[in-house]
Amino acid sequence: MILAQAPTTTSEVLAFHVHWDLLGLVAVLGLGYWYGLRRLTPHYAPQGEPAVTRRQQGFYYSGLAVLFLVTSWPFHDIGEGSLFMFHMVEHLAISLVVPPLLLLGMPWWFMRLLVRPILPAVRFLTKPLVALALFNATLALLHWSEIVRLMVQNDAIHFFAHLGLFVTAILMWWPVIGPIPDLPRLAPFPRMGYLFLQSLVPTVPASFLTLADGVVYPVYEAFPRLWGISVHTDQVVAGLLMKLGGGAVLWLSITIIFFTWFAEEERHERIAVASR
Repeated sequence: MILAQAPTTTSEVLAFHVHWDLLGLVAVLGLGYWYGLRRLTPHYAPQGEPAVTRRQQGFYYSGLAVLFLVTSWPFHDIGEGSLFMFHMVEHLAISLVVPPLLLLGMPWWFMRLLVRPILPAVRFLTKPLVALALFNATLALLHWSEIVRLMVQNDAIHFFAHLGLFVTAILMWWPVIGPIPDLPRLAPFPRMGYLFLQSLVPTVPASFLTLADGVVYPVYEAFPRLWGISVHTDQVVAGLLMKLGGGAVLWLSITIIFFTWFAEEERHERIAVASR
């Protein structure tokens, strides 16, 4: 058991130190992507199309950059030693920003090779209702008061809790992005409905945080208060971030899907008219 020593002053909260476990995860994801593409492209990349585009690489490395930003010093340290709102932003990034960027950055043939050994399991886990249930159950569990206490007091629990959130978020985003032909994404309207449903679920814990009269996470009462932000104010802001910030990401995705679909329909209609 790796116990995290609780900070007693704001200077301790902001003191620099390296999170080697998280740095190792980012390094493995980054080097694995680079080395895997370099080694596998000559043997498995389809002929007649780019093995990987610059756009895909931009998505993937942007996802890793966001992951590194929110899981390293000082962001992570503030979230687990002073302000829950930073912890909430970390959760939002790990679940709603990083996974879609990484999936968009994966060439379909590369992702197919990675999941081929476990394709039956992935096929089941990425069914829309299953993926939604797993992700939201994990999200709810991670916002239970006792689990929050364990996360900020135990580095190992914190790491694996965030890893669980990250993995279930990948599953949740899969029906929207569908990176391989074997497990394709939903059609545009079901995709928008799926994301709309997902946007409704987190409003329950978000409202609980925002409207609660008392302190939901007592463990944060013992922490130094950065910038004079009270525990209750911190809690309310965290709830608003969960509701508004998470909703903004999901509604932006719905908007992109709608206008992409609309543009595609317009293009097909012009082609049909021109061919008459």
